[in-house]
Amino acid sequence: MKPTANPIYRLSDFFITDAAFHKLYPDAIGALARMHWTPLYIAQQAVSFLTPNHSVKILDIGSGAGKFCLAGAYHKPTVGFYGVEQRKHLVSCAEAARKKLGFKNVQFINRNFTQLNLAEFDHFYFYNAFFENLDGTEKIDHEIAYSNELYNYYSMYLYNQLEKMPRGTRIVTYCSWGDEIPSCYKMAESHYNKLLKFWIKM
Repeated sequence: MKPTANPIYRLSDFFITDAAFHKLYPDAIGALARMHWTPLYIAQQAVSFLTPNHSVKILDIGSGAGKFCLAGAYHKPTVGFYGVEQRKHLVSCAEAARKKLGFKNVQFINRNFTQLNLAEFDHFYFYNAFFENLDGTEKIDHEIAYSNELYNYYSMYLYNQLEKMPRGTRIVTYCSWGDEIPSCYKMAESHYNKLLKFWIKM
C-alpha cells in the first residue's frame, strides 16, 4: 500500500492494523515487529498518558524504525515527537515512513541516547531498548556492540538523567524490568500484566 500510487489512499488506512502499518517499511524491517516495534494499541494508550497538554515534547528512547513516534504523530498532531536511534539504517527507514505519511511533527535523531540532553524533552517513552544487550536475547542486527555491561551502563545512565527531571515528568515503559526508573517516580497505572506501566515524577 503506497499513498503515491493509490488515488483512494487515506492516511487512516495505515493505522487500522499493525500489518497495514508495516507496509510502510521494507519487508525485513516489518518482520522485526513481533519483538522490537510497539503495537499500535500500546502506542495509542501510551501517547494519551504522555500528552497532558498539546505543547509537550515526547522522546522515544531507542526509537528503532520510528513506529511509536509516527503513531503518536497521527493521534496527537499538535504534539512534537522525537525518536533517538543509534542505527543509521533504522533512522533512514523511519524518515522514509515519515515522508510517506507527510507528518511534520516528528523528528528522528541518529545518535546514542547518551549524546542527547534529556532536559530538552518533557516526557519519555521506553520500550526496553537496552534489553538486547543481555545474553540470550533476540537482537535487531549485529551492527552494534552488545554486552551485559552496556545494559547496566545504559540503565544507570537513564536512571540518573530521569532523576534530574522536574516534578510532573511522565514516563511510559513497555516490557521493562524498571531498572531505569528512579524511586522518585510513582507508578500511576499498569496494564497487560504490568508489561505497560505509566510513571509520574512526584
